[in-house]
Amino acid sequence: MTIRITWKRVIATLLGLALLGMGVAWSGVINLAASSGHWAITDWFLHWAMRNSVRTHAAFTAPKAPADASGLVSAAGHFANSCAVCHGAPGQKPAPVMQAATPPAPDLSINAREWTDKQLFWILQRGVKYTGMPAWAVQDRPDEVRRMVAFVRRLPGMTPAQYRALVAEASPAVDPDNCTGCHGTDGRGRGSPDIPILGGQSPEYLLAALKGYANGTRSSAVMKQVAMRMEPAEMEAAARRFAAMPGLRSERGSKPSGDPAAAQIVERGLPDKQLPACVSCHTPGKPYPVLAGQRASYIAARLRHWQGDKNVVDARKSHATMPVIARRIPKDMIDPIARYLAGNGGATR
Repeated sequence: MTIRITWKRVIATLLGLALLGMGVAWSGVINLAASSGHWAITDWFLHWAMRNSVRTHAAFTAPKAPADASGLVSAAGHFANSCAVCHGAPGQKPAPVMQAATPPAPDLSINAREWTDKQLFWILQRGVKYTGMPAWAVQDRPDEVRRMVAFVRRLPGMTPAQYRALVAEASPAVDPDNCTGCHGTDGRGRGSPDIPILGGQSPEYLLAALKGYANGTRSSAVMKQVAMRMEPAEMEAAARRFAAMPGLRSERGSKPSGDPAAAQIVERGLPDKQLPACVSCHTPGKPYPVLAGQRASYIAARLRHWQGDKNVVDARKSHATMPVIARRIPKDMIDPIARYLAGNGGATR
């Protein structure tokens, strides 16, 4: 006896299987408890599919230069705040409750070796579904992701002493929010090129920045993780504490770089390009950050970030001002401007 295969029978079989699957799911007999773990075949298949997905997407979407080792201090601080509880850290075990997940977070001192820098970038920026690995908290800061890639890449060979030196955790009695772990006890950013000098900024500006990071109007996964935990009184205290440090004021009075083209842009702007002078906004007493004496590497990095921000085209599409202004700065003038501002003791007007 032969059974004739027809489209009606194929469709009916598929519908029957679908209804059977829905019935099993509705019954609740499938055990989804994390404590039950996965079958070995299920665990293999899910990890196999994940690795294939990461490999393919990273190859086409990750940047050519996915790692930046110039900012290990800020990356280490963010890792300590957000990642170590699940993954552990050199000399520090992960939280047992996090390891009870299915699947548990991997030990990066071992697991990091299994991925390329481009793959690490993709995982850190995009996250992985069904694993508890979240996407980067903001998607417009690939510079932060690149620094974390460089940090994770070093975890397999990092000693506990090296990790503690990078994190530089302060006593809660002295620094309750551990701001000095990145920004230093003198407000000068521990010499890291990606961390701005905070000492000497106005307390009003620093407070507004903290509030902006907390509510998402300023973009930084690193700062958001810290600011969102702070109470208003803690923000005010931190702003006053750093504003009172020497920081920028210790640089005032030093000589400008002497670059006439940079001086032109900083002091007078480029009217033909509708580029206003930097000093028209960034001077003491105005609601914007003081740039005189700021770290040149930080200024240059932020300007390049704004120039590359494709999400903001012009002032009609966004309230953000700096991306619009930054695009009007000639690319070859970014570093001279940054150096001029870093060595300039204050505006002449």
